[in-house]
Amino acid sequence: MPVTATGEQPPNSIDRPGPVRGIIDRFGHLIRELGKFGAVGGIAFVVDLVVFNVARGQGMEVLAAKTLATAVAATVAFIGNRFWTWRHRERSGLAREYLLYFFFNAVGLGIGLACLGISHYVLGSIWPRIFQSLIADNISGNLVGTALGTLFRFWAYRRFVFVGPARVDAPEVIAKSD
Repeated sequence: MPVTATGEQPPNSIDRPGPVRGIIDRFGHLIRELGKFGAVGGIAFVVDLVVFNVARGQGMEVLAAKTLATAVAATVAFIGNRFWTWRHRERSGLAREYLLYFFFNAVGLGIGLACLGISHYVLGSIWPRIFQSLIADNISGNLVGTALGTLFRFWAYRRFVFVGPARVDAPEVIAKSD
């Protein structure tokens, strides 16, 4: 092994975290939360998509169908996020979390409805064969609207709904005290 001018061995490169390891160490909790939020969101997205298309297939008006689909999907997402994504955080009360969660979901729904309404009604008045189709409704409401609404919801849930600091579980306390 090489030695330095003072006769010491340089630190092993395995001991020094690389840039990726440093990022993981610093933002690992956020990466895990984002991954769990994405998994829960993926399930909620499928629920939203199915309910929306079934409602549209039954002749329901486009914005009403999106509202119904989002309400059902939000309920699924609340359960997943509360009991899995942010289960490590202190609880601030089910009623408080539930009310804030659905308030921010309503704002996210507004974002999705705005995308869908602009596409279906505004652009649809210019090109009805294109923008008033089921495929256009799915792209504007379920892809663009959901993507923008999801960015907002992740920030809002993390900032305002599931706000308590992480709980310290017994196994972690034991491991840290050794």
